[in-house]
Amino acid sequence: MSRKVVFYAVAILLVIVWLVPFIIGVFTSFKSMDELLLSRNWWSPPAEWHPRNYVTAWVEGNMSRYYVNTCIITIPSVLGALMVSSLGAFALAWYRFRLRTPILLLFVAGMLVPAQMLMIPVYRFSVRTGLYNTYWAVILLNIAFESGFCTFCLRNFMLTIPRSIFEAAQIDGASPFRIYASIMLPLVIPAMAAIAILEFTWVWNDYLWSLVLIQSDKLKPVTLGLANMQGKYLTNWAVIAAGAMEAAIVPIIVFLRFQKYFIEGLTVGSVKG
Repeated sequence: MSRKVVFYAVAILLVIVWLVPFIIGVFTSFKSMDELLLSRNWWSPPAEWHPRNYVTAWVEGNMSRYYVNTCIITIPSVLGALMVSSLGAFALAWYRFRLRTPILLLFVAGMLVPAQMLMIPVYRFSVRTGLYNTYWAVILLNIAFESGFCTFCLRNFMLTIPRSIFEAAQIDGASPFRIYASIMLPLVIPAMAAIAILEFTWVWNDYLWSLVLIQSDKLKPVTLGLANMQGKYLTNWAVIAAGAMEAAIVPIIVFLRFQKYFIEGLTVGSVKG
């Protein structure tokens, strides 16, 4: 009993510590600039609520356009990474060929390379291919870099599926793509849902590659938009905080809405029988 009490007490404490910066950000986004300058208690609720800060960030701070740009980049990036990685994971999990292990190690090695080391090569490649300052530059790069992690995870999930299902389909004359589309994909949906939530959050919050590959303000996502707002509203912390809350609300909603799939995907294969 005492262990449970200690466990829950520590868990609640960790949750509170994690939520404190977020709560301060929410309170700051509703305060006036005068209150921010005069008050010493950043964690206290606003004396007078100012939702106008959100309107200012959305309209004058151009967050509405940055939202559209982020959706245009994020959705194809996540779908493309899942499609490419599911095909790769299917081949690596179920087919026996000579270079299977080296290819898997290549995917794993790609996950270990720091992104900062690739900034100059990726920038020069995007300029030479005409992709620089386009949505496709960031979309294709996200698909390429995220496919390694997705392939590695999906392969491990697919290995937990009984091989007899795969062999029975082959005996019945099903083509490899039919086995992939009709048998494998439905079985790994929980795993793909968990990975999709992670990928959506990572791509939505990406700053580095958008900074490297996008120059036009019309194409910038919310992360670069927040950086622009810090320059435009240098002294208006409330508007900047409101913009940050607007940028964070979509990943939070996605996670809360699909958290059951995320938990289900994490536990796939943990129990047999």
